Amino acid sequence: MLKKIGRLFVIKTRFEACLIIYALAVGAMARGHAYLDQFPGFGGHLLMAACSGSVFLAGAKIFDCLRYEQAAKAAAEAKA
Repeated sequence: MLKKIGRLFVIKTRFEACLIIYALAVGAMARGHAYLDQFPGFGGHLLMAACSGSVFLAGAKIFDCLRYEQAAKAAAEAKA
């Protein structure tokens, strides 16, 4: 039963990865907008850029890991 529930939290396709990255981006931009309100000027803009940059880094890592897992699965199937 726990395995079935655990499978819900595994990213299996690029579409699922895109949905997660979109959710991260929406949250990061909301946080960046709050930073602009709290820290007007250059500091707020730097913090907002850091928020958006973190989404780019996380998205790239998610796509790389997804590609690696699919390649490893294909290699394991080819051996068997």
